[in-house]
Amino acid sequence: MKNWEKVKELVLEAGEIVKRNWLKPREINFKGEIDLVTNTDLEVEKFLTWNLKQLFPQASFLAEESALHLTLGEETFILDPLDGTTNFAHGFPFVAISLAYAYQKEIVASFLYLPILNELFLAQKGEGAFLNEKPISVSKERDLNKSLIATGFPYSIRQEVDEVLSWMKKILLHTQGLRRAGAAAIDLAYVACGRFEGFYEVGLKPWDTAAGWLLVEEAGGKVSTFANKPYELGHREILATNGLIHSDLSKLLTS
Repeated sequence: MKNWEKVKELVLEAGEIVKRNWLKPREINFKGEIDLVTNTDLEVEKFLTWNLKQLFPQASFLAEESALHLTLGEETFILDPLDGTTNFAHGFPFVAISLAYAYQKEIVASFLYLPILNELFLAQKGEGAFLNEKPISVSKERDLNKSLIATGFPYSIRQEVDEVLSWMKKILLHTQGLRRAGAAAIDLAYVACGRFEGFYEVGLKPWDTAAGWLLVEEAGGKVSTFANKPYELGHREILATNGLIHSDLSKLLTS
């Protein structure tokens, strides 16, 4: 239906930009008190948006560094050119290019590339999810106490720290452990491939979650709000799990 192979090639090529800049001095600017943007974010976004427009001239773009609004068109690419910018700025290798394609406001294709770790996650609606061309599936763990959970902190953490710490306390007391790598797209991909049983976070934007959302669902998992209601792009909360611990984790977060 679409030029997905060419899109994959563009994402891999964009990853080469990240790799080339990995050991170079960072040019860092602040969008907020702790919200960064680097020259690599801008370079990757410019490369992908320009080249994707050649393949999909009718498509609109919802990209982190240039978005003027959060609405989707008939065809929309949703792009985070460098998820984990703070990680990149500090040389921590959990960084990803996250690209999703939405048709009539439904995510139908995902491309999520971790260039430093050489991991490429792909998904198409109804076609399953893949890591480096091999099928992936969510964890089969049913016991919350044996589950490894991921989370992240919103950029507004200094205003919401008490609520965030309250959730963390509940998770730490009722699971095998809690991890925070600093890149929501990667957390979602790691739920999809079974490395985490679940992930929760607040304050995310559409480009943080779009690609990972499809990956989780195509790998057999479930995505919702904390209260187990249908998730929509831009919702304040996201909860993603293997599906087997979803109800228990939802109850824990909302209790």
